[in-house]
Amino acid sequence: MRGDPVHRRCAVVTGGAGFIGSHLARRLLEEGYAVLCVDNLITGSRHNVAELPSIGPFRLIHADVTQQLRISADVDAVFHLASPASPTDYLRYPLETLAAGSAGTRNTLGLAREKQARYLLASTSEVYGSPGVHPQPESYWGHVNPIGPRSPYDEAKRFAEALVTAHRATHGTSTAIARIFNTYGPHMRPDDGRAVPTFITQALRGSALTLTGDGSQTRSLCYVDDLVEGLLTLHASAVPGPVNLGNPHEVSMRDLAALILRTTHSASPLTFTNRPEDDPDRRCPDIAYAREHLGWGPKVGLEEGLERTVAWFRSTIGTHAESAEAL
Repeated sequence: MRGDPVHRRCAVVTGGAGFIGSHLARRLLEEGYAVLCVDNLITGSRHNVAELPSIGPFRLIHADVTQQLRISADVDAVFHLASPASPTDYLRYPLETLAAGSAGTRNTLGLAREKQARYLLASTSEVYGSPGVHPQPESYWGHVNPIGPRSPYDEAKRFAEALVTAHRATHGTSTAIARIFNTYGPHMRPDDGRAVPTFITQALRGSALTLTGDGSQTRSLCYVDDLVEGLLTLHASAVPGPVNLGNPHEVSMRDLAALILRTTHSASPLTFTNRPEDDPDRRCPDIAYAREHLGWGPKVGLEEGLERTVAWFRSTIGTHAESAEAL
């Protein structure tokens, strides 16, 4: 189908101007798709997709997925990524986050059903909450505080998964659910509050790296190119999911900070502050199901991924980086 002049496949990517969405949109263009990016830009950025029209047929539609989507073109794939995703963002936009997971999921499922398109929901490891099982398999139901500070994001995604499952059972819609674990790479906002962009920005600026608690809490970090490959592989399959997509290599926040200091050649000190409420102690995916049913696993190691990410941040905040170290 690639390069077919008669019919070019078309993909709708909601949240396509965001961090993961912009990388996914680029890969879809490289695979021969026309891409319609739907984003209300409250956390996404036009800069993330500015170069995409030079790769292939790309259109940014400034719209909110909580409103009815009217798309006249034939659509082969719908990827629903629209939602604030970092704690900083969903604490600032709790109602918008809940609406993206509920009304936004309903509207995008309706579009997929209308167009008879394969649908993929970008869910999250946050559905496991502060897990009592480690690592977390898809069969684990989770340990979530439904009224805690993280609940707008956690519960929005849990509801979205239920809605996708019900839509598939009721209407026969071809759907897939990806549970995305912590992902990092270029296009992350320096101020989005997550550990990797925060530590890199602080290191390049010569500021103290801010760790919460004693830094012993862990995350499992997946480079964005690996994650996008997982999304495309899941979409191309008949697997409904949910499927964990992430890197099972676990790292403490203290060790992550040390690695970023080495990668940036920064002498920034560490400073410590209180842990946020309901912050999970450990987070690590069991990806046995993805390996068996999709043949997928991450390939980019943490050191290599951080080198790529730091290089991108240097180019983005170069004037600050120059004051932090000899480049």
